[in-house]
Amino acid sequence: MVSANADYGKESSLLELTGEERTALEELAERLALVEPALIDDPDWRTHARRESCRVPVRLSRAVRDFAYDAGPDGTLTISNLPLPASGLPPTPTVRDSVERAATTPATLAMLLGSELGAVIAYREEKQGALVQNVVPVPALADSQSNGGSVRLEFHTENAFHPHRPDFVGLLCLRPAHEDQVGTQVASIRRALPLIDDGIRAVLHEPRFLTEAPPSFRSNGLSEPKPVLDGAPEDPDICVDFHATGGLDEGAEKALVQLREALWAVRSDVVLGPGDMIFVDNRIVVHGRVAFSPRYDGNDRWLHRVFVHLDHRRSRGFRPGNGAVLT
Repeated sequence: MVSANADYGKESSLLELTGEERTALEELAERLALVEPALIDDPDWRTHARRESCRVPVRLSRAVRDFAYDAGPDGTLTISNLPLPASGLPPTPTVRDSVERAATTPATLAMLLGSELGAVIAYREEKQGALVQNVVPVPALADSQSNGGSVRLEFHTENAFHPHRPDFVGLLCLRPAHEDQVGTQVASIRRALPLIDDGIRAVLHEPRFLTEAPPSFRSNGLSEPKPVLDGAPEDPDICVDFHATGGLDEGAEKALVQLREALWAVRSDVVLGPGDMIFVDNRIVVHGRVAFSPRYDGNDRWLHRVFVHLDHRRSRGFRPGNGAVLT
């Protein structure tokens, strides 16, 4: 099911586990979930999870490592047929700042796969610094540009305002939306770049843009002036939030418009089913969500989210006590 990619030499961005691989991963997650104190955020439990992540099925480990090395033109990796609890799931949470502290099978899976990719981290000002967070519709946040909203979520780099934003974002689907119609939208700058004029690219590489903190952060603030595109001109990183990023002048604002149009032209909709997990390379991909109509009946869309850094040392000055939570 995998094929060579002529653009970046990468294999397919979709990996479906076999029944044997699924069973092996389920047994690993269940063993890890029993390790005391069975709390995701406990330092000793995290250490055990990081060490045990090397025991995931070889084909899965290979796909994750290849993705970490080069995420390919689309910048995503979707893993399907992951095990979920045979006894079913509790009702979808509906409260603000919902997180997973207990080492349930799904939360443990999210940590295992995130730890195989890199270092799982969180932010003190977002969802109390929990490492596994719930992305669910919240009635009080329905109209917000946040993970608890149900209006269309604009394309954005996760935590674009932060100097140490995640390298990767992982989303594990426990429960799809009603009628399976909600898509996570993704767009890669590698796909969009050829659609952007050279002059606009030059503007996007200049520090002429400011980004506000997202609503999910308890403290507000603005980034320093910075470029939207950075790095190699022929293969840049992108950092933008089309709801929260603004240009410092008219030329910068026009550049944002063309960038958004280019990204919109190459977008893809990813509809996750139960047991699907997508990893997004947050350095080259923006993501969003189509609007949907939650019922708040306990059966709404429910995702677990994790953030991953490749270079844990890079953020040491932001992590008190050399922990996993950034200030």
